[in-house]
Amino acid sequence: MTPNSVSGMEKDPAARAAELHAVIERANVAYHELDQPEIPDADYDAFVRELAALEDAHPELLTEDSPTQRVGSAPSVLFAPVVHKVRMMSLDNAMSEAELLAWSRRLERFIDADAAFVCEPKIDGVAMSLRYEGGHYVRAATRGNGYVGEDVTGNVATLTSVPENLVGNAPPVLEVRGEVYMPVASFTDLNRRQEDAGLRLFANPRNAAAGSLRQKDARMTAGRELAFFCYQVGELEGGPALKTHHETLEYLASLGLPVNPEIRVVASLAEVHAYCRVREAERHALAYEIDGVVVKIDDLALRGELGSTSKSPRWAIAYKFPPEERPTTIKEIMVSIGRTGQATPFAVLEPVFVGGSTVSLATLHNQDQVALKDVRPGDTVIVRKAGDVIPEVVGPVVAMRPKKSRPWVFPSDCPVCGGALVREIGVSATYCVNSACPAKQWAGICHFVSRGGLDIEGLGERAVSTFLAEGLLADAGDVFFLDYERIRGFEGYGEVSADKLRASVDGARDRPLASLLVALGIKHLGGAGAIALSKAVGNLDRIAAAPAEELAVIDGVGPVIANSVAAWFAEPANRALVEKLRRAGVNFEGPAAPDAPQTLAGKTVVVTGTLERMSREAAEEAIITRGGKSPGSVSKRTTAVVVGDAPGAAKLTKAQDLGVPILDEAAFERLLETGEV
Repeated sequence: MTPNSVSGMEKDPAARAAELHAVIERANVAYHELDQPEIPDADYDAFVRELAALEDAHPELLTEDSPTQRVGSAPSVLFAPVVHKVRMMSLDNAMSEAELLAWSRRLERFIDADAAFVCEPKIDGVAMSLRYEGGHYVRAATRGNGYVGEDVTGNVATLTSVPENLVGNAPPVLEVRGEVYMPVASFTDLNRRQEDAGLRLFANPRNAAAGSLRQKDARMTAGRELAFFCYQVGELEGGPALKTHHETLEYLASLGLPVNPEIRVVASLAEVHAYCRVREAERHALAYEIDGVVVKIDDLALRGELGSTSKSPRWAIAYKFPPEERPTTIKEIMVSIGRTGQATPFAVLEPVFVGGSTVSLATLHNQDQVALKDVRPGDTVIVRKAGDVIPEVVGPVVAMRPKKSRPWVFPSDCPVCGGALVREIGVSATYCVNSACPAKQWAGICHFVSRGGLDIEGLGERAVSTFLAEGLLADAGDVFFLDYERIRGFEGYGEVSADKLRASVDGARDRPLASLLVALGIKHLGGAGAIALSKAVGNLDRIAAAPAEELAVIDGVGPVIANSVAAWFAEPANRALVEKLRRAGVNFEGPAAPDAPQTLAGKTVVVTGTLERMSREAAEEAIITRGGKSPGSVSKRTTAVVVGDAPGAAKLTKAQDLGVPILDEAAFERLLETGEV
């Protein structure tokens, strides 16, 4: 069922209200108790709003147990109950700027024109109550149904952001409310570990955080890298007389409690709207996921006058961003073949608008994840798209599955060439092992000429497809032997464009050895490993002739890359490609600047995203030839992170978490020259 899928003309109001009751209750249990949401938040909100509208129009339908009158869900029986002395309420939602404006207009008769507001990022986490007595942490409890929550004291104690003892002049009793969340970088790492272990992936950071808090063994929670921000006082005995919300936050921060630095006090409703627009535009720039902005009146006395409804305060509202999860239907499950032959399943979807664009394809990751999620053709599924992340299928809505549905079976043969698909022992990936597979040829050539490879302008995916179909290309080496007379006759090409392509191809012959190694598409060999090989060995022929054990001892290479490189050069087809590149006059020699000044000696610089004036491989080579290291991940030892266009979210958020300097391209160039951040 989707919002408004049954109109009032088709069902009487009482029947529709009963139907909505059942759907919302099921969704509450799945979300709050099982941490396995079955419907997107936007649809849940729409169901609740539809039920509230029915109850407003037909007061006889409003009951005490209506979902519109309650907060959250019943606490789990796995944990001891905790009765909240001060009820934990939820917030009403504004789903658009118009609804946010309507909320502010309802307040106009109660507030002065110069009333201040506090705007807070609405973190997508788990509401939490922490209790301190005499400045010492004694208990943590979930919100539960608002009256009774779950005792998760031991689990929350493992969070490094939750102080065991308050600092300064702590009051006799302080109960503080806030949000436990999982940073994006921690979520990415957790799902990587889940996938490596063959376990089901978490749908999003919120569900990962909730599941982590519900571990009976606190050591499991400790390994999940959760964090906490406080945003409200629930109970306070013996503390100062606070007059505003921002004074409250300052007081909590003075006690050593974590307060979100992105919270702002604004002087007007116009500034509220401006803050919401900025936060929405930059929602993925933070180290954690947010799904909106919470707006509160700053004056505490005025809050008391405004009061609350049965479940929500009138003095606050949650402005919700457009959804990034939406339901749609899988039309078909197909498999794509990449340049290494890896077979990746993907879903062909009924087009759906999500995360700011229309999505018709979404990744299913690998064979194990399709089986774990039990996603099938014909399923109604939840599709997620956040920022620049490739759309993915979160999981099926099992209750809506067609009765004759059957599990999807991963193919045993390549869908392109018909060759065998082989899965290596101990890995989740499956590969087409036919070296002549057309899909591998196309993807390999596209990678060879891409910016990350030899950076040949004018040879995009469409051009590669055309040249393959016309017989001008069979492998990457043929790029250097193109028939430009024929190309001039192709649609979209002429004298000028063909000459530009020729010049770009000619220029690619002199690219650094590291760029050539990356362009060859050797499995496991990325930019840093290619630079390490280029610097240590200095010649493609010597790399090709070296045994794996000799390559493995090179700093930055290791046995996995070494074995993959040795195996690649052992293939007759690959040796033939190398000879073709030799005939073309492609550079086989080592680093272009072996005598560069060692300005980065002892420093570690990570590059993420696309730079304007150099490829990422060239940037990594520039770092290494100056004595630095350029690994693929961020750590406490990282000197700086260089950020280009469309950076990796995990690297960026981890750099922000650790306080690592973030540099644009101009600052990076100064770093190369001076060694100073």
